[in-house]
Amino acid sequence: MNSLSDPQMINLLQRAVDAGVKIDLIVRGICCMRPPEGKKNLRIISIVDRFLEHSRVFFFGTGEKLFCSSADWMPRNLDRRIETAFPIDDPALKQKILAMLNCQLQDKAKSRRLTHSGKYTRPADASGNPARSQLQLGKLFNSGD
Repeated sequence: MNSLSDPQMINLLQRAVDAGVKIDLIVRGICCMRPPEGKKNLRIISIVDRFLEHSRVFFFGTGEKLFCSSADWMPRNLDRRIETAFPIDDPALKQKILAMLNCQLQDKAKSRRLTHSGKYTRPADASGNPARSQLQLGKLFNSGD
C-alpha cells in the first residue's frame, strides 16, 4: 500500500504480531507502525524506485485469500470515503499477483526495511547483483506472461 496510518488497523496488526502471526508489509510512503524490537515476525519494507507504483494487494495464509483494494489504510480512506476491496478468485490471476508480491518482497536494490527505531536500513546482498523488483516486473509485463 502507499500509506499505513489508521490507528485501529495498526492496533489489529500489532495484536496479530503479538499472537505470533508472520506479517510482511510493503508500505511505500507513510508508515506509522513500527516493528517491535526483537520480534522477527513483522517485516515492513518500502520500495521507492523510478516508478511511483504501490499496489493495494492483501493476502492471507499462503494466498488462499487474496484481495485487491482501492484504499490505503489511512483514517481518511477507511472512515470518510467509500472504498472497496474485492477477492481474487481466479487461480491463474492469483498466481500472477502472488508472483508479483514475491518479487517485491525479494527486492534488495531499492527496498528499505523499517526498524523499531523508525529508521530505514538497506538490505544486505552478498551476490553483488541485487534483485530490483521494478526491473524484474517490467520484464515480466513486456514478455506477455
